[in-house]
Amino acid sequence: MGRYISNAVQVFDRVVDIVPELPEVETVCRGLNQVTLNHRIRGGQVLLPRSIAAPDSLDEFWAGTTNTTLKWWFRRGKYLLVALEAPNGEPAGHLGVHLRMTGQLLWLSPQEPVSKHCRVRFQLDADHELRFVDQRTFGRVWWVPPQVALESVITGLAALGPEPFSDRFSVDYLYQATRGRKRPVKNALLDQALVAGIGNIYADEALFLSRIRPTTLCTRLGRQRITRLHNGIRAALSASIAQGGTTFSDFRNVHGINGNYGGVANVYDREEQPCRVCATPIKRIKLAGRSAHFCPQCQR
Repeated sequence: MGRYISNAVQVFDRVVDIVPELPEVETVCRGLNQVTLNHRIRGGQVLLPRSIAAPDSLDEFWAGTTNTTLKWWFRRGKYLLVALEAPNGEPAGHLGVHLRMTGQLLWLSPQEPVSKHCRVRFQLDADHELRFVDQRTFGRVWWVPPQVALESVITGLAALGPEPFSDRFSVDYLYQATRGRKRPVKNALLDQALVAGIGNIYADEALFLSRIRPTTLCTRLGRQRITRLHNGIRAALSASIAQGGTTFSDFRNVHGINGNYGGVANVYDREEQPCRVCATPIKRIKLAGRSAHFCPQCQR
């Protein structure tokens, strides 16, 4: 029995580790801007009512979104948001989507068979629809009416720290935000209030690029190592965005294609494989209930 419980825990840890992070969500966002802009929502179907987080009424959801036009998609942390425009050109609020563990937004033909995990269908024209597919059903969709603050409806937005590529996320900010924190730096990077969008994968990758062990306490990070960490965060995220995100079982871009970053990751999911720099076997440890991958030789 103990062996089965251990295996189940390992599977759960793996699922938690592969939640889409900033590069995956950014990849979806860019894909949506390539194919959906200026398409009008002509109607749709909610196949799983709890996937709609707001408003409470499905009739109100469709009344607010039907006949609106999708304008520019943008990302905040791991949230996807799109401004809607009414037929008279006035703002019609926003749609918000959080993919969570297994959510996908797929650009498909209406003739494409509807999968059993499809939760919401947005009919856009005779040849295209946007489907929200979510196997584990943790993902959510919101409609925020015009003149209503996004954070007041999608409350998770209010808790997010700065975007990693924003001017606000400076070396000085990161240094001040981590000073006095008596916890491992890996745990700090997973705190969305510190920096938005980083999860287990890119925390590992950023720490490798900055040559810092995940167990290092924030209180031991001087300005020089904070500068390396700041650069490492941006470099790891940029590299993955360029590859279309990390390949794992549930992540797909809007065309249903996996990302390519997993094949070039430095440490993530490479336990006992040789470090790409020094050939030392990569180690995996548990840190606050999450896995952490690092090179014992390159990271100090």
